[in-house]
Amino acid sequence: MTSLREGAPAVVKREDYTAPAFVVDTVDLTFDLDPAKTRVLNKMRLRRNPGVAAQPLRLDGEELNLARVLVNGAGTSFKMDGQQLVLEKLPEGDEPFELEIFTTCNPSKNTQLMGLYVSQGTFFTQCEAEGFRRITYFLDRPDVMASYSVTLRADQTAYPVLLSNGNLVEQGPLEDGPNGPRHYAKWVDPHKKPCYLFALVAGSLVHREQKILSRSGTEHTLQVYVRAGDLDKTEHAMNSLMASIAWDEARFGLPLDLERFMIVATSDFNMGAMENKGLNIFNTKYVLASAATATDVDFGNVESVVGHEYFHNWTGNRVTCRDWFQLSLKEGLTVFRDQEFSMDMAGSPSARAVKRIEDVRVLRTAQFPEDAGPMAHPVRPDQYAEINNFYTVTIYEKGAEVVRMQQTLVGREGFAQGMKLYFERHDGQAVTCDDFAQAMADANPASDLARLLPQFKRWYSQAGTPRVQAQGVYDAAARSYTLTLSQSCPATPGQAVKEPFVIPVALGLLDAQGQELPLQLAHWTQPEQGSRTLVLTEASETFTFVNLDSEPVPSLLRGFSAPVVLEHAYSDAQLLTLLAHDTDPFNRWEAGQRLALRQALAAIQADGPVPTEVLNGAYLDAMRGVLRHTGLDAAFKELVLTLPSETYIAEQLDVVDPQRIHAVREAMRAQLANALHADWAQAFDAHQHNGAYRPDPVSSGRRALAGLALQMLCLAARHTGDPVWPGKALQRFKDAGNMTDRFNALNALVGSGHALAQNALERFHALFKNEELVLDKWFALQAGAPDHGGHILPVVKQLLQHPDFHLKNPNRARSVIFSYCNANPGAFHRADAAGYVFWSERVVEIDAFNPQVAARLARALDRWKKLAEPYRTAAREAIARVAAKADLSNDVREVVTRALAD
Repeated sequence: MTSLREGAPAVVKREDYTAPAFVVDTVDLTFDLDPAKTRVLNKMRLRRNPGVAAQPLRLDGEELNLARVLVNGAGTSFKMDGQQLVLEKLPEGDEPFELEIFTTCNPSKNTQLMGLYVSQGTFFTQCEAEGFRRITYFLDRPDVMASYSVTLRADQTAYPVLLSNGNLVEQGPLEDGPNGPRHYAKWVDPHKKPCYLFALVAGSLVHREQKILSRSGTEHTLQVYVRAGDLDKTEHAMNSLMASIAWDEARFGLPLDLERFMIVATSDFNMGAMENKGLNIFNTKYVLASAATATDVDFGNVESVVGHEYFHNWTGNRVTCRDWFQLSLKEGLTVFRDQEFSMDMAGSPSARAVKRIEDVRVLRTAQFPEDAGPMAHPVRPDQYAEINNFYTVTIYEKGAEVVRMQQTLVGREGFAQGMKLYFERHDGQAVTCDDFAQAMADANPASDLARLLPQFKRWYSQAGTPRVQAQGVYDAAARSYTLTLSQSCPATPGQAVKEPFVIPVALGLLDAQGQELPLQLAHWTQPEQGSRTLVLTEASETFTFVNLDSEPVPSLLRGFSAPVVLEHAYSDAQLLTLLAHDTDPFNRWEAGQRLALRQALAAIQADGPVPTEVLNGAYLDAMRGVLRHTGLDAAFKELVLTLPSETYIAEQLDVVDPQRIHAVREAMRAQLANALHADWAQAFDAHQHNGAYRPDPVSSGRRALAGLALQMLCLAARHTGDPVWPGKALQRFKDAGNMTDRFNALNALVGSGHALAQNALERFHALFKNEELVLDKWFALQAGAPDHGGHILPVVKQLLQHPDFHLKNPNRARSVIFSYCNANPGAFHRADAAGYVFWSERVVEIDAFNPQVAARLARALDRWKKLAEPYRTAAREAIARVAAKADLSNDVREVVTRALAD
């Protein structure tokens, strides 16, 4: 691959995979840590791979200063080929040999935050996907698994904590250096791993420690390391880690396999967290949480991400990827596992359903657009130019749905058996998505998955979101209901034609009064109660249900049983029946979303100005019924009463006018706020008091509904001029005993554009000016606020000049720039193109020091071709301006080149 800023990158293709020419058995690393000049001594024991033709050893490196290369203790010739170190004169045969490489690097100037870098005086590493080559010359690929021992040497005063993977086997003082006492620590990882899982941390940190006993009676030490002053915010992360360990052993029989397990938090991190073996490095956003500084959403995210990274200990670490095309092997599977963990932790059926709806909402607002855009790619891609660009919602969230469908097809117990076989076969190996699916099928030979495995694997190889068209016909004379399901999938870049997928469609039938009907297909002798899953495998299939005395209302794709777009000509009356009575919570929520979406699209596509009344009386009555329903949980009500997002609405249109979408949705919000004013007030009063703070599903749901109610009441006040509810919101902001209630009140004022918002924002900043994560919320709220009269872009530009804004910190950059460009379409898509100009300038600016962050920002205009004029032309010009920059990184160049491609 070409290096950064050398022009068009080479394309890596999955079909070109070959096994490594050399096997690395052991790696012994010694670090003399210095911010400006870290010395790295890399001693490896290698041997030729007998299954691969003899060839030179090619080692990857980037921004390294090479000082010495020895083979079996003696000097040797070598050459540089681009950034690769090439050794040709190596011992013949399959006898092991020793290779010693001595290099230096400058962590203090590593602004990419890949490899070894310094953040606020502490050393950290990030090696996935290809960061290890920035630490030492190595075969930087995931199928090279070796045993590592690591010795860290550093100034004891500046770096009292020295951590690496595995178990601490030795530590002690060294001879004093020029700055005072020095010390060392030696770590040995008992498990072989690829280099992307290597980690080290060195700095002045404090930690929370917990001893636990596994089911086998083995004692383990758990530690969470943070900067001084943050220790009081680590209890929830520790509790989440203990819960994750217990859950994985109970659900899948997978125990913790190390003497100790460590989590370290840093504020400078490109991603959310990293699963390095035994030493997880986290963005502080997913570790630090207290009632005073974190919202319910933050608490949930900490639990989910801590779980995700721990679950990687088996699904990603013990069994890893053969190559980066198989990334979803670990990420899709582990997202599925963390989703299951969160649902199991939620407990009640309603809380589980809320979690499922939240996950699907992410999929449909982020992954479906990706599937329909220029960066569309299969769950297992066939090629890439920059692997960092493939850490996507397709790999993660759609990948998780592919795993979930496998569980659906083999059953929960069958899935557990498949996992067991997977580890029996592949523990300690680097394998493929095919290996996982094969283990699932082989463990369940009588299942639909085993029968349909070759076809099912199209989910891995075909990009795009399948569309399922459903048509139902009731025959009163025959007392039968015939359901025809058809599937299709749009063309995506490089894939014009799609073969039929295996699509599990969970469904039920309701009568007009909302009662669940028994299901009996024509060839069955006995009916079944509740849901049944049909498996669609052809372009079109027909299913006939019998012994039905009246026309049923179909409840299709229950629980979102497949990641597809369902098209069915529901009448409003049918949707209202599902909304009021469906026993499947997901489809109950979905019915409300469909009703709102239908009315939004009608108003958007109509001629003339946007009407003030978009929603009809039946919908408003239904929403009032939801608010008043005593049998529904507050968290579920909040989801049902939240309108579809502008992004999701846009995806339903062939031509997108962002300003009209924004205006219509704002009109819908205002109408919902005004029409249900008394009910919102009652809901707020009933849910505003919750006692001592606890982030459990019931309490969180009550706070969420109270927050939405307050938002709606302030929005109504904006239109009526009534000062009462904004005043109450300000008072709640001042009096709140937790961050969720305080931030909900602030959001209600900012979101309604009320004059009191400025006062509250100033108070908020004064209260939390020393809390970095809370300041991120403060920045993001302002950059993501509804745009009244085009004022948000000037606010965003002003925020960039704020003393607390730091562009090189990824969290802070995301809080302002991403909140505006990626998450605020009504403010970003301006008729004067100023939003696009701002975007192009920031992409180029950030690309100069952090290509990964810049590439993610570059994707804000993935869907520019759908835009109406004048937005379409202006967006294309902005992308072309970025593409014309001569020294773009590979990361950004791939994104903008694909965006501009026909």
